[in-house]
Amino acid sequence: MGYSKKYLPLLLGVAVGAGIYLGSKLNFSNPSAKLFSYNAKKEKLNRLIDYIDYEYVDEINTDSIVEVTVNRILENLDPHSVYIPPEELEGITESMQGDFIGIGVSYYQYRDTIAVINTIKGGPSEKSGLLPGDRILMADTDTLFGADLTTNRLADKLKGVDNSVVKLKVYRRGTGVFDVKVRRGRVPLQSVDAAYMIAENIGYIKVNRFAETTYKEFKKALKALKKEGATAIVLDLRDNGGGFIAPALKMADEFLADDTLMMFTKNKKGAIENNFATKAGIFEQGDIYVLQNENSASASEIFAGAIQDNDRGMIVGRRSYGKGLVQREMALGDGSAVRLTISRYYTPTGRSIQKPYENGNEAYFNEYLQRYKNGELQSADSIQVADSLKFKTPGGKVVYGGGGIIPDVFVSKDTTRVGETLSYLLRSGVMGRYVFEELDKKRGYYNALPKNEFVTTFEVNTELVDGFMTYLQRRNIEVELTNYEEQLRKFLKAAMAQQLYGTDLFEKILNQDDKMIKKVISLSKRKTVY
Repeated sequence: MGYSKKYLPLLLGVAVGAGIYLGSKLNFSNPSAKLFSYNAKKEKLNRLIDYIDYEYVDEINTDSIVEVTVNRILENLDPHSVYIPPEELEGITESMQGDFIGIGVSYYQYRDTIAVINTIKGGPSEKSGLLPGDRILMADTDTLFGADLTTNRLADKLKGVDNSVVKLKVYRRGTGVFDVKVRRGRVPLQSVDAAYMIAENIGYIKVNRFAETTYKEFKKALKALKKEGATAIVLDLRDNGGGFIAPALKMADEFLADDTLMMFTKNKKGAIENNFATKAGIFEQGDIYVLQNENSASASEIFAGAIQDNDRGMIVGRRSYGKGLVQREMALGDGSAVRLTISRYYTPTGRSIQKPYENGNEAYFNEYLQRYKNGELQSADSIQVADSLKFKTPGGKVVYGGGGIIPDVFVSKDTTRVGETLSYLLRSGVMGRYVFEELDKKRGYYNALPKNEFVTTFEVNTELVDGFMTYLQRRNIEVELTNYEEQLRKFLKAAMAQQLYGTDLFEKILNQDDKMIKKVISLSKRKTVY
């Protein structure tokens, strides 16, 4: 921490003072001009910190004191008011902006080199001729191989100013070492993972988060699917933890009639801000099915609530996370920021779907375990609701507040948990690294393999399956997949598709035999219309 335990009473005293100081600065009843105006009490704390800095007998890291204090204050407000240190803010901002300036490759730090997994379609590296499997050895005069590689160092060398040129030295198996110039440009961070037809008239769109570019990506996908003949849309928001509210509302606007209430917020003064559908959407007449699970949160729940409360479509899956607090990100002047809860949001019927957090952050974030113990991940009858939080939609459907969006059609979680295990192996990168090594053994063949041929004729053979199990054993990763070889084959093929062709085919393969998608297809045959 940068200081001794014997100074703990002193630090706690400063922390309390800093809490009062920061609390006074976060008084949103004042205009911004007055928010940071001179105040004798604030000045007292400033002097105390200066005295510790310049006069105290031992060296004290007052920066650490302030950072600890900020975190402690926010922890006692609510689970979603958080401090973002300077070193994390840039990455978070990029993710939510939806793009960054760079060369447009995804890569592994493989052994002691930078190995290209794939290039971003239409991005700078693809235009310059880089291929999956290439090793980037140098960027201009900087060496990018060796044991001392760091993620930050790599990012600094590959990112840069828009339209600037970087000279890369690249090694390609079968070709050798060569130079290539890449002109940096805007590289998109996809928030729409997949868009394709899952049945003759049903289009499918998967959204992984709500960033600044999400609505634009979604609208493009929706138009394309409608052109292909989609009269129903499945919007997959499973594991979508949210993001910006605006894109979620714009997306809902495409399905809702003009002047339909989509959501409203209320701050501590009771001021209400309504959000209505504002224009003619391009899918106001077609059916919509929203897929969600226990990890669908925030903006995902705003979208689902707008659809459900207006009797516009069907929510399929399990109860969502239950985050109904609205945050605003505010700079703290040193490159860091605070994401502070400023209001609550409510669905059109007036529901707050924020789950309780009075028992502290640990209990709040572990609430999933309680759902598991209660059995609600297996049975809709186990979902606990309160009659006092009962609401009715205009069509007479009963909905509940108090903790997440309860689906119209329940789909239980996989009891074998093999899907969770395989998903973990994917997310952790273990499966991806194994797949990369296997692809690298026959890189020329795989780079030239047409997509349709991969889909229709390529099979994950026993050698690949056994190789992966051996790969796990060598890394002391113990998983029991003996009876689930077919599922493992599917996940391995999906991981290969992701590296070779992108997320669209990856999701398409993973969705084969998906329980929720099967349920939607079954429901669509009943012609249930909202």
